[in-house]
Amino acid sequence: MAQATLTVWKFASPEGADRASETLQRLSRENLITVHDAATVTWAEGAKRPKTHQLHSTTGAGALGGSFWGMLFGLIFFVPLLGAAIGAATGALAGSLADVGIDDGFINRIRDEVTPGTSALFVMTSDAVLDKVTDAFADLGPSELVFTNLSSEQETALREVFAGE
Repeated sequence: MAQATLTVWKFASPEGADRASETLQRLSRENLITVHDAATVTWAEGAKRPKTHQLHSTTGAGALGGSFWGMLFGLIFFVPLLGAAIGAATGALAGSLADVGIDDGFINRIRDEVTPGTSALFVMTSDAVLDKVTDAFADLGPSELVFTNLSSEQETALREVFAGE
């Protein structure tokens, strides 16, 4: 498998990530990108917390799975609400994520950027035909928030952390 890229796109509306997800799935069917796993975060204006959704149709041999997305979204959106005791209990797993480029800076940036009235698409991909993907996303108006290339060692480590699903 080619080197995976974990990308997060933020959208200025709660609907933006869902539209982008549909576009991403179409691009995958057209063999313009390989989607290993993806999830969306939708935060309606006035809601206390966001809604998250894993794109189950993309799960397969390369998928990270629900425990990865649950852990990541928990660290970003829910742990700050639960207090220090629960936050401390997630420290070891957070340390494992830091080894693969998902560190406090990543978590804090997403927490600061994805707020009520916005949405975000989190996706692990490879083999993208960049010009075609860029063109398809141009009309959706995302602002790329985080872009992390995972080395094969980081990707393997990430899969091992969540292999117990």
